[in-house]
Amino acid sequence: MTDASSEQEPVPPSRLIDAKIKELGDWRGQTLAQLRALIQRADPKVVEEWKWRGVPVWSHAGMICTGETYKSIVKMTFAKGAALPDPSGLFNSSLEGSTRRAIDLHEGEGIDEQALEALIHAAVALNTSARAGKR
Repeated sequence: MTDASSEQEPVPPSRLIDAKIKELGDWRGQTLAQLRALIQRADPKVVEEWKWRGVPVWSHAGMICTGETYKSIVKMTFAKGAALPDPSGLFNSSLEGSTRRAIDLHEGEGIDEQALEALIHAAVALNTSARAGKR
């Protein structure tokens, strides 16, 4: 028999992402927080997830993107980026693959919020149209 009091509730992904931003405590945390706010503003129905031992993931009818942090970049990888229109040329990484595309952000770089919101909208539209097509 297990002691119910020893079983802990899982920590919600939103709290894990909050902790990650706070833990970083530098430009990477600020950038991740800015990206998160922009994603939530662009898609109020977005679902936050925590995968692969510490990667924030945003989904709506499937994965939209991840927010990975490294020593010198914050990488925003779009799961189906190769299928998305990118007229502003935001994608600057993982361009050789046939599925994913990424945006590498370096310290001091700004974010074209309007172009990024358009990418998020396109990703959600692709996910929802793909899901609708399976029904």
